[in-house]
Amino acid sequence: MVKADMIIQGKRIFTGKEMMEGGIAIKDRKIIEVCKEDSMTQYIGNETRVYKFDNQTIMPGFHDFHIHLTLGCLFEDYVNLADARSAEETAKKVKDFADSRPDDEWILGFSWYHIFWDKKDMPDRTILDELIPDRPVFLLNAECHGAWLNSKALEMSGIDENTENPPFGMIMKGEDGKPTGILLETAMRLAADQAFKIPEKKAVELMERFLAKANRLGITSVSDMLPLPGFEVGDLSLYRKFEQDDKLTVRTFFLSPLNGDLSRARGLREEYQSDVLRFSGLKQFLDGVATTYTALMVEPYSDNPSEKGEAFLPPALLEQWITEADREGFRARLHACGDGAVRLGLDLYEKAEEQNGKRDSRHTIEHIEMIHPDDIRRFQQLGVVASMQPEHMAITEKYQDNVYLTRMGQERDPYTWPIKTLAESGAAMAFGSDFPVVELNPMLEIYRAVTRRFNDGEPEDGWNPKEKIPLEEALRHYTAGPAFGNFMEDKLGTLENGKLADVIVMDRDLFAVDPEQLLEAKVKLTVMDGKVVYKDEEL
Repeated sequence: MVKADMIIQGKRIFTGKEMMEGGIAIKDRKIIEVCKEDSMTQYIGNETRVYKFDNQTIMPGFHDFHIHLTLGCLFEDYVNLADARSAEETAKKVKDFADSRPDDEWILGFSWYHIFWDKKDMPDRTILDELIPDRPVFLLNAECHGAWLNSKALEMSGIDENTENPPFGMIMKGEDGKPTGILLETAMRLAADQAFKIPEKKAVELMERFLAKANRLGITSVSDMLPLPGFEVGDLSLYRKFEQDDKLTVRTFFLSPLNGDLSRARGLREEYQSDVLRFSGLKQFLDGVATTYTALMVEPYSDNPSEKGEAFLPPALLEQWITEADREGFRARLHACGDGAVRLGLDLYEKAEEQNGKRDSRHTIEHIEMIHPDDIRRFQQLGVVASMQPEHMAITEKYQDNVYLTRMGQERDPYTWPIKTLAESGAAMAFGSDFPVVELNPMLEIYRAVTRRFNDGEPEDGWNPKEKIPLEEALRHYTAGPAFGNFMEDKLGTLENGKLADVIVMDRDLFAVDPEQLLEAKVKLTVMDGKVVYKDEEL
């Protein structure tokens, strides 16, 4: 009888398909048996490590379907501006950070958002100039769709009053015609290429830190959405080096830009095919975000009737790109927050299918913060994956400050974050975090999907309570759903014989606690590819 390398036993094993008591036997990276406890003894040899648990939930590893890996690494090393309440307070935090890092050429900061400030006006470069006049500053906002720069950064990037807006981007300018320091959407690329050049030693350190954090949170797979509006943040050679050194302890499925040039994508598809590091498709933006009125809507915004957003790129051009990519067997993933962008994305996929024929493409729509009721069933009909991040719905600490209530109005409010409706319509669902836009912790997304409450506990029954889903479904959307989305359902997503051994153990029975306790849940053990990559000190 084959002896296991490792056995994980417990009373609360959620396989992804059922709840059972027993154990999981692991050998050579794979699950060789999931069975009752009395059948486990035959797999125990002298070298077998046995982990025994009681009522703690044993389950498949979390698979985050939407993160920005390198951006998240940077976010955790540079200054976090999320709690600042004004432009001046933000600038002071940046100044203090800059003083603590005198050797950094560029000063980076993340998560400022004028929407959350007491005075909600866009800031100006001069506020930064007063405190940091001689070093370039690049501050990415919380949605990653805008940046605030000082004059030195504008100068080093060659941005002045004569610089024209790039396609689908804006260099905000004052009455004097000079840049204010705010770059929106694709205009960020004018400075980002310089700002995000990270020394190799620092990049390695940040990657190691990210992997340790992901392992600690029970995340065994991620989809790295390398492209941002107009630029790309990530280093595939670094990922490959970690894989070769057996240090890539999170499976990484990455995307490259959908931009009409498939030559690079062909090369990436050929080069990156392993179960640990794999090219998984093409990414593009259809719109922006509702908070800045750049999400594309079917009907105008309720609190700004003159605005309904617009598509980032001409639909005819997008149709050409997507049809060509689909013809060559590539999967596309399209950022679409507004209901107009969701409709546009579905239209583009439908046209590609009409041109190329139906296939198992698993094209994906990202975010779906709002949907028009006429488009709900189209996901299932077209085989499109709905990639959603429930934590985004709690964009403000208090429910009463939720800008979507005024942006969308009463008539559209029931169609915000339509998780249950889409799932019940037959759509394939996959959850992610959009880290670092929100925290990496999967339990935040799980809690939000189950309760739909904001951090102040309101509304008590949840925002649009009909869209709440059971815990079991939320966990599946964070495990089996992304595995399917990445064409890995035969190897990942559930605990079954023959699948790759990505297993985690939580510190409690998730199914027996009050929903509020989901936020307190921690991981005790993380196994990825049959190896223990994290374990609690008590084990």
